[in-house]
Amino acid sequence: MGRIEKGVKCSVSSCSREAARSISAEKVKAAGLSVGSNENRAYICKEHYKEYKKKTKKDKTLEKWRHG
Repeated sequence: MGRIEKGVKCSVSSCSREAARSISAEKVKAAGLSVGSNENRAYICKEHYKEYKKKTKKDKTLEKWRHG
């Protein structure tokens, strides 16, 4: 049973919703979301995951073109 199933809250500051995804904290910080500095994993809710996907879409597309 993982942390999300146990009911961990969103790691983004000033958010208290239930987490839906677990992503590397470095990737979340690079996308511009504010999370704690001493964490390895960032647990984010559905709304912040949508924001994360929107902010990283261009980078993922460029990376795909570069290697594909």
